[in-house]
Amino acid sequence: MKIEVKSKKGLRTVLSVIVDKKKIQIKMDERLKELQKEVALKGFRPGKVPPEVIRSQFGKSIYGEVVDRVLRETTTKAIDEKKLKVAGQPKIDLKEFGEGKDLNYELQIDCLPSVTLKSFEKFKATSFKVKIEDKIIENKLKEIAAQNKQFEDKSESEKSIIGDQVNFDYTATVDGNKFEGSEGKGVQLELGKDLFLKGFDDQLIGVKKNDIKKVDAILPANHPKKELANKKTKFECKILSVKKPSNIKIDDDFAKLMGAKDIQDLKSLIEKQISGQYSQALNSITKKEILDQIEKNHQVDLPQNLIDQEILIMTQNLKQEDKEKNKSNNEKLAKSRIKLGLLLNEYGEKNNLKVSDDEVRNEIQKQIKGMPGQEKMVLDYYQKNPNASQSLKGTLYEEKILELIKSKINLTIKEIDTKEAEKIISEFSKPTQGSSEKSKPAPPAKNKSKLKKISKK
Repeated sequence: MKIEVKSKKGLRTVLSVIVDKKKIQIKMDERLKELQKEVALKGFRPGKVPPEVIRSQFGKSIYGEVVDRVLRETTTKAIDEKKLKVAGQPKIDLKEFGEGKDLNYELQIDCLPSVTLKSFEKFKATSFKVKIEDKIIENKLKEIAAQNKQFEDKSESEKSIIGDQVNFDYTATVDGNKFEGSEGKGVQLELGKDLFLKGFDDQLIGVKKNDIKKVDAILPANHPKKELANKKTKFECKILSVKKPSNIKIDDDFAKLMGAKDIQDLKSLIEKQISGQYSQALNSITKKEILDQIEKNHQVDLPQNLIDQEILIMTQNLKQEDKEKNKSNNEKLAKSRIKLGLLLNEYGEKNNLKVSDDEVRNEIQKQIKGMPGQEKMVLDYYQKNPNASQSLKGTLYEEKILELIKSKINLTIKEIDTKEAEKIISEFSKPTQGSSEKSKPAPPAKNKSKLKKISKK
């Protein structure tokens, strides 16, 4: 095997590779022997087909298979021998090939640039620490209590009002006929939420236990049976019970129902949860502040094929007109991502940072514990998507790098309240004129928690 550097321009290197025909022939003979055990042809016993017969019938396909295998082996060897750091997939240009001939090809390789890191010690950034006010924690407690309200039976003479829970059986008809799903048992509705069919709740106001109530409603437009979509439907409801909300006492017993040790523990968990939401958004701002300085203070030549690949990934779900409209911004963002990726990776390698499989497994377990009731869904996601674990490993690696950088730079810790945090996040999230897509933090969710329990992380 002969390997020569044919040309070198910028980050692109072209290698000339010649594989001796004798090596190709050896590989051909080896493959023919393998096929002798596999091929079954009429007139020959299994495993006894002569190699020349196999060659006469399958010669071209065998040669193609052998050449593919040789190309994979020799391209890897050529890259290793010349100690090239490859960026993306090399391109192969066959110059001469065929049975009885040397295999002659050119290997076009885009290489990763040489990255020289400057000192980060003069960089400045602000890290935010949010103080969660007692009032916010109390409001969250009330919200959780409202989401987990309990009901107690009304007397048989008491009528239902908005906020009551009505339990009933029903039968329904469309044009006088029953249909699939036209009967229901033990249906519970909290009046006023309108979660069943539009206008259904209002017609159950004023009912009592054991009443028979007729209700008119329209089936939804997205009904699974298309012939029933938007159909007027008559319901006959047998009222099994009417219940009113019971007063919830937010105390240690309530806290235990929510998965905490006591009320103070529950408040602590709520504070941690809200603080975590703000921290996630604010950390993105600190991260961008650091990355902007790293990018600005380094010059790196970028392989065009990596830029093209990144743009392809970024725009794969966009219409062609949108791709053209944002072509300049997309290229700018792609270059920024690749440049920062190369710089951070160089810093990680220089400091011998690694992420172990145990660290990935621990993070997955952390995510599982953080989603009570959905543990199986999270576990299945990682088991069925191997790339998800690899992506998580990359995220953890980046976090390690950034934490190390933070320890080296001039990092100011600023304590703020939630009002100031909201303002900072809002200002940062505003799009700027002509800006390309950036990683913007989402404001912490307000009053959207639907978890029945608070879990410790």
